[in-house]
Amino acid sequence: MIKVGIIGGSGYTAGELLRLLVHHPMVDIDFVFSTTNAGSSIAKQHPDLVGEIDLNFTNTINPDVHVVFLCLGHGRSRSFLENNTFSGITKVIDLGNDFRLAKDASFLGNDFTYGLPELHREKIKQADHIANPGCFATAIQLALLPLASQGKLNKAVHINATTGSTGAGVVPGSTTHFSWRDNNFSSYKVFTHQHLDEIEQSIKQKQQNFESPLFFIPNRGNFSKGIYATLYTQFDGTEEEALQLYRSFYKEAKFTIVSDYEINLKQVVNTNKCILHVTKKNGMLLITSVIDNLIKGASGQAIHNMNLMFGLEEKTGLELKASAF
Repeated sequence: MIKVGIIGGSGYTAGELLRLLVHHPMVDIDFVFSTTNAGSSIAKQHPDLVGEIDLNFTNTINPDVHVVFLCLGHGRSRSFLENNTFSGITKVIDLGNDFRLAKDASFLGNDFTYGLPELHREKIKQADHIANPGCFATAIQLALLPLASQGKLNKAVHINATTGSTGAGVVPGSTTHFSWRDNNFSSYKVFTHQHLDEIEQSIKQKQQNFESPLFFIPNRGNFSKGIYATLYTQFDGTEEEALQLYRSFYKEAKFTIVSDYEINLKQVVNTNKCILHVTKKNGMLLITSVIDNLIKGASGQAIHNMNLMFGLEEKTGLELKASAF
């Protein structure tokens, strides 16, 4: 059994991580660390876990767990690792953005591997430290990597993607308050979103000469979970050639699927799937990509990485079905 510790256990990503790990057949949840909730019931903070888990939050760590998941929020993992020491057997999976870029990947003598399984499966298997990708970055990279793999990203890419309110985290803010978000729609960080750096980094690993602009418009949706992304760029080939390229690129992927039919968000919510749809219109290749931002875009992908790191079958604990109604 894999002994697991979770750091920062009160947020949405930690709650989803717990929901998945509590039924993972090869996992024993050793501790869930939270300074603000120490001593209180995990099920009180995460009511969907009532009857599923009887642990309390703690403010102490077990340094000898086999793997620790960092769910601390962006920019806080570095300071935690500087102030807390784990044993040589402990693998680290960071769900924040501290180590995603190559310039930040080396820390305290350890090298973090970027944890997108569809791009780095073999590296992840050998890694001890993983930087889990961002949610927008996951949906967008999976939509573009097949084109980059054949050097076909040579024109501007236009991206419009909408995320649910859970993408903003558990702490309420002016743009996540129900009265503001309900029956509302807005854009933010237009052309400047922080996930663009990791997207470009991954694309250049497949297409070194990539210099085309990525025009990314992120939107806030009035729903809780999921990301719906549409991307388009000029493409000289036929639609059939594009479909063949995408199917070939993802033929070994366990969770990324190329659909013959138009897709919608409900097909992926509460699953670890990314579903893609590809079509060509007026000389433009249109790619639609849908994921659950908290699962494929965060906690599910982290467990997928754990499975690879420990030599488990990739789908272990992640065979989840969506509800279409």
